[in-house]
Amino acid sequence: MALYVFFGLIATGKSALARVWADRHGLAYFNSDVVRKELAGLAPTARRQEAVDKGIYTPDFSARTYDALLAKGEAEIRAGRGGVLDASYQKRAERERVRALARRLGFPVYFVLCVCPEPVVRERLARRAVDPAAVSDGRWEVYLRQKERFELPTELEPDELVTIETAGPVEGTVVRLSAALRKIEAG
Repeated sequence: MALYVFFGLIATGKSALARVWADRHGLAYFNSDVVRKELAGLAPTARRQEAVDKGIYTPDFSARTYDALLAKGEAEIRAGRGGVLDASYQKRAERERVRALARRLGFPVYFVLCVCPEPVVRERLARRAVDPAAVSDGRWEVYLRQKERFELPTELEPDELVTIETAGPVEGTVVRLSAALRKIEAG
């Protein structure tokens, strides 16, 4: 039983990878975009093209979203199951709250930092913009703002963090992630 936190900038492939990981391992999957819209009383695919830090993307609403994600992850762990949290986790303080929960409840947490080249991010954002089933409201200007604000995960220990390049097919990425986590678990 573990909690897996897939994090990084928007459009770096974290949601695709996190969903596949959760499905393969029979874990509950919680996506920040879905949780945020649930809290706002919106359908997951409802579009909110608000300016950065406005509407449902204000710092206060984001804090509520991360609180709800943490509560969902905690419920899975307390029920004896693992879970997957999928969000940007840009701030060290947000990641520290997950780590504190893991220490308090005595379960492992693995942070999976998803990265990819900017041309791939641009392509993904362009596809997402015309996909009626897309849940994320991320746009290029949001990516650039996140890039400015993102706090590198220097607080995470090597046995907690996997950085994975996600530009290629998700199947190959899952294989590489599995190998990296096996290596960490083996010590």
